Amino acid sequence: MEKTKVLYISQEITPFLPESVISNISRHLPQGVQESDMEIRTFMPRYGVINERRNQLHEVIRLSGMNIIIDDYDHPLIIKVASIQAARMQVYFIDNEDFFHRKHVLKDKKTGKFFDDNDERALFFARGVLETVNKLQWRPDIIHCHGWFTFAVPLLLKKMYSYNTLFSDAKIVYSLYEDKFDGKLSENLKNKIEDENIKESDLKWLEDPDFNAVSKFAIDSSDAFVIAEEGVNEELKDYVKQTEKPVLDTPGLEDYTGKYVDFYNSLINK
Repeated sequence: MEKTKVLYISQEITPFLPESVISNISRHLPQGVQESDMEIRTFMPRYGVINERRNQLHEVIRLSGMNIIIDDYDHPLIIKVASIQAARMQVYFIDNEDFFHRKHVLKDKKTGKFFDDNDERALFFARGVLETVNKLQWRPDIIHCHGWFTFAVPLLLKKMYSYNTLFSDAKIVYSLYEDKFDGKLSENLKNKIEDENIKESDLKWLEDPDFNAVSKFAIDSSDAFVIAEEGVNEELKDYVKQTEKPVLDTPGLEDYTGKYVDFYNSLINK
C-alpha cells in the first residue's frame, strides 16, 4: 500500500525565518508526519532575508527554467532546496528576482510599509508550487496551506488546475492563524486571477481584499480547516463554522502530530 502524501505550503518556516507560531508548526509538523510513515513535500518562498550560504540552499536546475505569467508579465521560476538535517527533511523554495530578492519578507523593515506587490508575490508563489509539484509528478493526498500568503492556492487548485488529475483527489486543508496584515492587497487583484474556469462569483471577496476578505476567499475553496492557535479572528471562525466542513479546532502547540495525522486520515477516508 502506498504511503499517504502530504504537501505543505507555508509562508514561513524556521530556521529559515524567525520563530513564530506558523514557522514553528511548519517546521515540526512535516517532520512529525513524516515520522508517522507519511510522505511529505514542503514549500516556502525564498525571501531575500534568507542567507543561502548559511542555510546551504542550492538551485534544482531540472525544476527551474519555466516562466509564470502574472498580470501579463513573464516571471522566471527558480526552484531551490535545502535540508533540515535534524528533521531529515527537505524544503523547496520558490524564487524569483522580481519578487523575492529584496531584503525583507512582507513589508519594508525601515518604513513598516506593506509591499504593494504582495498580491503578485503570493500568486507567483502559489503557481510556482503547483507547477513544481506537477513537474515532479508527485500526487498529494492532502495539500495543507499555512498562512494568508497561501490564500490563492485553494481556488487555483479547484479552478485553474481542475484539469490536472495529479491534484483531483487531494483534500485542501487551510490553517487559520493570528497573522493579520494591516491595509489591503492591490485593488486590481481580482483582474490578476484570470482563467476560463474562474467565474466572477468566485472572486467576490477580492473586491475589497483586506485580511478577512482574502481569508474568506481561501476558505470558500478549501475542504477542511485547522484553527491553529488561540486568537484567530472570530469572524473567520464563524465563517468556517458556516461552511459545515471538517475542522480541527486548536490542536495546541505541543504533541499535536497525532491529531493532525488522524485529521488527515479522516479526510482521506471520508
